[in-house]
Amino acid sequence: MTLLKRLRGTLYKNMLFQNISFFDREPVGNLTSRLGADCQKLSHIISNNLHLIVRYTLQGTGALLNLLTLSWPLAMSSCFICTLLCLIFLVYGRYQKKVAKLIQDSAAHANEVSQETFSLIRTIRVNGTESKEYERYRYWLDKLAFVSVRESAAYGLWNFSFSTLYRLTQVFAILLGGVSILSGHASAEQLTKYVLYCEWLIYAAWRLADNYSSLLQCVGASEKVFQLIDILPSNQFSAKGVKLQKLRVQLEFVNVSYHYPSRTKTPTLKEVNICIQPNEVMAIVGRSGSGKSTLVHLLLGLYEPTHGQILIDGHPLINLDIRWLRENIGYVGQEPHLFRMDIKSNISYGCSRDLNQEDIERAAKQAYAHDFICSLPNGYETIVDDELLSGGQKQRIAIARAIVRDPVILILDEPTSALDAESEYYIQELMFGLKSDMKAKRSIILIAHRLSTARAADKIVVMNDGRVAEMGDHKKLLQQNGLYARLHQLQYI
Repeated sequence: MTLLKRLRGTLYKNMLFQNISFFDREPVGNLTSRLGADCQKLSHIISNNLHLIVRYTLQGTGALLNLLTLSWPLAMSSCFICTLLCLIFLVYGRYQKKVAKLIQDSAAHANEVSQETFSLIRTIRVNGTESKEYERYRYWLDKLAFVSVRESAAYGLWNFSFSTLYRLTQVFAILLGGVSILSGHASAEQLTKYVLYCEWLIYAAWRLADNYSSLLQCVGASEKVFQLIDILPSNQFSAKGVKLQKLRVQLEFVNVSYHYPSRTKTPTLKEVNICIQPNEVMAIVGRSGSGKSTLVHLLLGLYEPTHGQILIDGHPLINLDIRWLRENIGYVGQEPHLFRMDIKSNISYGCSRDLNQEDIERAAKQAYAHDFICSLPNGYETIVDDELLSGGQKQRIAIARAIVRDPVILILDEPTSALDAESEYYIQELMFGLKSDMKAKRSIILIAHRLSTARAADKIVVMNDGRVAEMGDHKKLLQQNGLYARLHQLQYI
């Protein structure tokens, strides 16, 4: 249990501190399978096989030394059979290691499909694709069964080879021992010892090979685990960045370009230049896929620009302590996710300063979430469940989570997408109330699809195909009669 605990802890910690691009490449179901089944198998086999390998190595060595003491010519015949047994095992062991990796990979893919199916069960039910999902899962089960049957057949051949050679050893021992007795080179007592030592040697060789085979199977099955452990953590967590004494929050995107690792030939951002002044509300608008959310992801340090740099108060973002910076950022995503814990803990999640109930309730009131929270069975102690809250209620809790941090930079990625018109109005009032707070200077970045949310911003950046197409306030952009004016016209027809 101690080995399993350390192995899982090491693997989980190493995966947790990887770059976001790592999680873009690796499916969640695959990672949980490695953390669960693969670690369990590795721990079980190592803890149960290592001491047996040592035991049968000592037993076989002792039997061989006694055989050599009795008669080295007779001992050579046993060594020949042991050598033949080891050669057969080398072929089988290499095959078993390869098969074990295929079995674990197939099991991981099956786990990935099942996890995706259960998490998207409502989508599957609405589209009536239960049979299709079952076929996807059965495909990997069939592949797993096919490989397992071949592995069982190989193990059967290995056992047949051992049984045959084991019986041949007994026959040779009696024949050679009998000839030695008739010729007067050995006594009946020596023959008895020889037969017993031969059996011990062959049996030790078989058990040693069998346990070593299981160890090879474990190594093959857990190859991916070792690869994941060997991956170095993200530089964000290992490098010591700069912490500014006072954050004025002047943000600059200087010739920033970026493409996702999976789409190297399709740049998402192309030479973007944007400047955000302290205590300014900037809205980013544009068509879907124009690069709005990518700008926020770069500012949060989830990805690094391919070209150019992001400056915060004149300091390159890459040189700053990203964990310290994130403590000063409040972020609300378009589809906020809440943890399965009470609402109070969800609101205070990630906040570095000490909070009391009054602080949490104040933030909830500002986000217009206090009333519906109080109407829940246990109020702020209510455990969050998928069926418990609507999309708009989740979004308001996420807004409260951002407010309670008292951030210097507030990033809102379409914060009103799941809200009704009345709640949207109040949230807009809240944003500009936070901006005008005299106790704190903060910059607010708002990604908006509804232009009604963006029209009161100090500066509006219009993105198109990864570039800044237009920039200015609402009135100025309408006068330009460009992309913003067309989008505005389409929404207000």
